Amino acid sequence: MANARPGPARWVWYALGGGLPRRYADWVLADTTGPRWAVRHLLRALVQLSPVLLVCLLAVPVPLSYRLAACGGGVLLGLLFSAAYMTETTEHRAVKAGWPPGTTRRVREERAERAAVERGARYRRDGAGSFD
Repeated sequence: MANARPGPARWVWYALGGGLPRRYADWVLADTTGPRWAVRHLLRALVQLSPVLLVCLLAVPVPLSYRLAACGGGVLLGLLFSAAYMTETTEHRAVKAGWPPGTTRRVREERAERAAVERGARYRRDGAGSFD
């Protein structure tokens, strides 16, 4: 099952930091290195922040404007810290899924190199700069 994707409940568990069974290892690598891996990382961070935000919004006995301001500040700080440790966190997720350390960095670098070659390829004419 190379293309196995976790169901919604398993994805929430994964987003909260839980490990997935080995059959999802390829999916975890794609999730942590794919074209929009940073956006997915920040989405997982919002899922991690959501329980605290809900408690702040629903259980704290202060005016709603204060609760909204606190939640806004919490989201801002949470995403800031999450972004600061983005590469380390995604690397940890991949290692937890069974990939060797350094895999996410290597895969991202290879993807960036391929993209640079493809961007430059559109300017080659009549075999100039060919890789043959």
